[in-house]
Amino acid sequence: MERNDNGDASKCGGVGKMKYRKKPIVVEAVQYQGAGNVTEIADWICSAFESGVLAATNGCDPLIVRTPSGPITVSPGDWIIEGVNGELYPCKPDIFEKTYEEVL
Repeated sequence: MERNDNGDASKCGGVGKMKYRKKPIVVEAVQYQGAGNVTEIADWICSAFESGVLAATNGCDPLIVRTPSGPITVSPGDWIIEGVNGELYPCKPDIFEKTYEEVL
């Protein structure tokens, strides 16, 4: 594939990729520590447990989040994030650290 002076793909008929930055939004999140802090999580998002969006199996581990994309297992150490539309989703600790910083 060749590129023209603008960096666009010239033989594929496609446009070069664009760069985007995440909007600076504030989200609520809690780090899941396994059975040790499931009560803290339940207090934070008890309606998610009540509605079945968040479910604990085998006592407390693993924790399951039902996302718009389907159920995802939350492992100890993962973060549970409440998105801008109130949806919940898990995030691995390394990705969370690269993407978010604490709001003071």
